[in-house]
Amino acid sequence: MSGKQLPMAGNNSATKKRRRLPPWFKTTLPSGSQQEMFNETKSAVKNNKLHTVCEEARCPNIHDCWSSGDATFMIAGQECTRGCRFCAVGSIKTPPPLDTEEPENLADAVESMNLKHVVITVVNRDDLGDSGASHYKECIEAVHKRQPDLTIELLCSDLAGDIGDLEFLLKQSPLSVFAHNVECVPRLDRTVRDRRASFSQSLNILKEAKRIRPDMITKSSLMVGVGETDDEIIEAMKMLRTADVDLLTIGQYLAPSSKHLTIDRFPEPELYDQWAEVAIDLGFLGVASGPFVRSSFKAGLLLRKLKDPNNNESMPGAHVLISNNLNFDRHHLMSRLTEVKQ
Repeated sequence: MSGKQLPMAGNNSATKKRRRLPPWFKTTLPSGSQQEMFNETKSAVKNNKLHTVCEEARCPNIHDCWSSGDATFMIAGQECTRGCRFCAVGSIKTPPPLDTEEPENLADAVESMNLKHVVITVVNRDDLGDSGASHYKECIEAVHKRQPDLTIELLCSDLAGDIGDLEFLLKQSPLSVFAHNVECVPRLDRTVRDRRASFSQSLNILKEAKRIRPDMITKSSLMVGVGETDDEIIEAMKMLRTADVDLLTIGQYLAPSSKHLTIDRFPEPELYDQWAEVAIDLGFLGVASGPFVRSSFKAGLLLRKLKDPNNNESMPGAHVLISNNLNFDRHHLMSRLTEVKQ
């Protein structure tokens, strides 16, 4: 059974004119050695029969990430069992069986790309008893076994809210970062996300992840431009801090097609800067906020900056801030990363 296009959102119209992108939305294509690296990354993905969220979600940062040798791999299938109205990934009621060769194929691809940090993201698998947790774990362990010095980030589903499956996934896991996106402010759950997802369920997954593995960095992401107010963004940040979420990304929603949720607004870059400042004041260890920001865009950058206060990497089109109050946290993080390599 093939994937189907996502349903039209309630406030959409087939004849509605799509908003024109503002002048600060400009990307450059790679050239020379960067183009070479982009092509090598694309070949590694294709040769190992893998999917990347970079391609499936039509990310605007794909050239910048891939030309730097970074990529986010999407596992457990090409289509999702859910139909969120913002997402470009196809929706399917009964997906094909999991690919038992995927863990080793993923490890092959990652090993061939000489990466420092890899993000593994997943489609929802509501058709499976454990929502795919055991498969996700196999993929993570295969990559770690092959590349023990690589830091690994999992951008996970909500596992249908099952804490037992979450505990199985995280216990003794070599993950450095556990990420799960709340996506939007609570009021917009039914407008933006599948009916099986909710801010409260996502928040609980993040809270329980920190309880199960207090040594692990947790991370979440908010989209803007889907109908929220500025005050609701601040309130959502506060709620994420109640779950002890460490890292936050905030970025602009872009409609993948006219059949998806329409864009409500384009906040100017200065507003993203203000949100970043507020996030640090609220206690987040690190934040990347800007129109082009995606949760997986140069994801290793925030982690590297937590590890090294002298790291001067930047993220195009983003305001990146790291908390000054990191003495204990940095020591704890370095100890954790040392344990992972052993």
